[in-house]
Amino acid sequence: MTLSFICFLTLFALIGLSSAFQSKGNKSDYYLASESVSPWLVGLSAVATNNSGYMFIGVIGYTYVTGLASIWLMAGWILGDFLASLYVHKQLKEATAKTKEVSFAGVLSNWHGKSGNGLQRIIGLISLAFLITYAAAQLLAGSKALHVLLDWPLWYGAVIGAVLVCLYCFFGGIRASIWTDAAQSIVMIVAMSILLVTAVNSVGGLEQAYSSLATIDGYMDWTPEKLLLPGVFGLALFIISWIFAGLSVIGQPHVMVRFMTLNNADNMFKAKLWYYLWFTSFYCMATAVGMLSRLFIADTGSFDAELALPTLAQHLLPEVLVGLILAGIFAATMSTTDSLVLSCSSAVTHDISSKKIEKTWVLKATTTVVTFIALLLALTSKQSVFNMVIMAWSGLASAFAPLLITQSLGGRPNQLLSITAIFVGFAVALLWRMAGLTEFIYEGLPGIIIGLLIFYIGLSHFKLTLPAQQQKV
Repeated sequence: MTLSFICFLTLFALIGLSSAFQSKGNKSDYYLASESVSPWLVGLSAVATNNSGYMFIGVIGYTYVTGLASIWLMAGWILGDFLASLYVHKQLKEATAKTKEVSFAGVLSNWHGKSGNGLQRIIGLISLAFLITYAAAQLLAGSKALHVLLDWPLWYGAVIGAVLVCLYCFFGGIRASIWTDAAQSIVMIVAMSILLVTAVNSVGGLEQAYSSLATIDGYMDWTPEKLLLPGVFGLALFIISWIFAGLSVIGQPHVMVRFMTLNNADNMFKAKLWYYLWFTSFYCMATAVGMLSRLFIADTGSFDAELALPTLAQHLLPEVLVGLILAGIFAATMSTTDSLVLSCSSAVTHDISSKKIEKTWVLKATTTVVTFIALLLALTSKQSVFNMVIMAWSGLASAFAPLLITQSLGGRPNQLLSITAIFVGFAVALLWRMAGLTEFIYEGLPGIIIGLLIFYIGLSHFKLTLPAQQQKV
């Protein structure tokens, strides 16, 4: 199995590193692949970046513990993601081409023409703080998989991942990440299909699987165990909160930058078609595998639920396929870490810095430093992958999603209004988490709603819009 893992991981790495042959050696190519990526690559890369270690480790672990009720998380997440895409993705791509910015913060800050640097720096600083946490979670996810299957010390995977991230960033920038994403997306949907079919057959078919799961107390209940309100109203509120979790994708710089690399805004429909076909198919299979793993791994007391996928693969599949799945998981987490680190690097060199840095060696050195910080966080963190991702995801969404939605719908908030909405939305989400309400309602829901409300009041009642001369830009 170790040999199989090393061979497949080497193949994924070579695919990413080969992107160096198309590198143009400039800042735009390093961070945006010169906005030349084809729709199918954008779609597969965006969905792999969106899920990666969170899907393979976090969601399957959550499903293993929760049971059938976890299906509401899947339905809400995909629906929210889709609804957001109807109004945002194409507009973001068009704004990228118009502003000629290379970072998510740069596009948001200069959507309607050049603004002051204050907003861009604030977005860059918030992005940096949360994306480093997110990157640490990805390194931790890969390490957990290697630890359970290969019995390597937990820190091995994080260090190997950090080295691969540095190689990707040095040789190909975001293009290396996109190519690797696409390769592992194809491999993982095939591998997950094999694992699902094998698991169903091993328990005697679908009917027997359902019957066996039904014997577990409460496992096949449609309603989550913990709801803020009882009955149908509590369930509705739970689902709505996860719709907002899916909508939160538009606040994630490392995912949205994929759509910014698209070769033409008119190709956005094709990119989203690839994205949602893969997303829906894989999420359904991941949920089913998470539930079936409960039949093979019954010791819920001492077992780390986030190791359910690699453990199940080890139980059911031959070593060569286990190595393939492990390499796919690891490659997914590393390519996502790569995109997170690149977004952090662009925040430092393009958004926070008083001078826009153009020298590629400085960009790469910055990326290396960011990777090292993420590695330290991964090695010292005591949180689960699921919690780390949700915390970063909701914080970024509460800060940025209201601004992006407002601008995509034609709003022209000035810098003061934008900064106010960013901080208040973020603060509401943080206070919601600190109050312990996250287990009932995803904290991004109140954060995003409050942010949108601030924009509505500011634009409609206080007229906090851009100056007339800037609106003409």
